[in-house]
Amino acid sequence: MQVFNFAAQPSLVSQYLMEMRSTDIQKDPLRFRRNLQRMGEIMAYEISKTMRYRRQEITTPLDRAVCDVIDEQVVLGTIFRAGVPFHQGFLDFFDRAENAFVSAYRKYKEKESFDILIEYLASPRLDGKTLILVDPMLATGASMELSYRALLTKGNPGRVHLASVIASQQAVDYLQTVMPADATLWVGVIDEHINAHSYIVPGLGDAGDLAYGTKD
Repeated sequence: MQVFNFAAQPSLVSQYLMEMRSTDIQKDPLRFRRNLQRMGEIMAYEISKTMRYRRQEITTPLDRAVCDVIDEQVVLGTIFRAGVPFHQGFLDFFDRAENAFVSAYRKYKEKESFDILIEYLASPRLDGKTLILVDPMLATGASMELSYRALLTKGNPGRVHLASVIASQQAVDYLQTVMPADATLWVGVIDEHINAHSYIVPGLGDAGDLAYGTKD
């Protein structure tokens, strides 16, 4: 699996990551959601550079012009709930994409022990299409893997891209072992480790709570 780490070169991604991490700035949920959306937009643009294109001749008000248009059917998949604004950023750019949604959540057995459960899946057929599966936080990588496995019940995609805002090194290493060799992971930054509760450190906290409020 190829890994593209945006933190390797400072850019606007660095600014948005700072704002999402800061305990002062992240108190504004509207700004936090917008920054997730911005990250999706930037990553969608970068992913578009790797796609297959075809030439198409069109008519302008003055003459004929030949343009390059994407020649892949994109399916944008997201993992509820923090993934929703991140997904929207991708959809803003891949506006003709089909969409898939998966619920993956932690079911705690003990204070620091949990299983990842999948309880909802809505997806078009994936056979031969380009799947972009997005989840803002990759702590262990288990949610991403299980969501991908669930989506495979809808067919085998031709190409697979995974996208995340922050990942732990552990999650990256894990996904390298379980995802297709020709898949690509796009990540804003890779943090050093996860803590006993499986939260990324330094990370940014619970992205779902920051975007939509705490849950009971």
